[in-house]
Amino acid sequence: MTTETPVAPWYRQPWFWFLLIFPGASIIYCAVAITIAVSTENAMVTDDWSKEGRGINMSIARDQKAADLGMEARIDFQNRNITVDLNTVDGPADFPYLILNLFHPTLSDKDRTIQFQQVAPGRFAGKLHNDIDGRWYYDLRGPANEWRLKGEAWLPSESGITVKAGESAQG
Repeated sequence: MTTETPVAPWYRQPWFWFLLIFPGASIIYCAVAITIAVSTENAMVTDDWSKEGRGINMSIARDQKAADLGMEARIDFQNRNITVDLNTVDGPADFPYLILNLFHPTLSDKDRTIQFQQVAPGRFAGKLHNDIDGRWYYDLRGPANEWRLKGEAWLPSESGITVKAGESAQG
């Protein structure tokens, strides 16, 4: 006496779906990853790497110049008004103006450049056109671009930012 059990069609077999789920998930993941890679712009990649390599050497020289001058800056934020107190080993810095570049870590279209006018020996004032919030890289330079103070900070900082040549921000 033999009893034949009816066999379910292929699409009702659990092992078929179990074995198909992993390759199917891989195909879907790859399709999504390729779509994202093709449709988004990567502004962080440069194709002129040799020029940037030479620029790195210039940046190191500017950092060294700031260290040689013993530069120290205090950057204070009051709403959209920013003041910079800049000192060297010889006393308050005497420049006609300063430039502060603010770089957003991921979105280059949010980068800002602020020019500061001297209001007193070693004291400079500038103004933001828009509010800033979050993590920023900054680069404070003189008018001849021969030195720079750089760092990273969460802005706006209630207590201000103190930066010395060769050191990171303390806010």
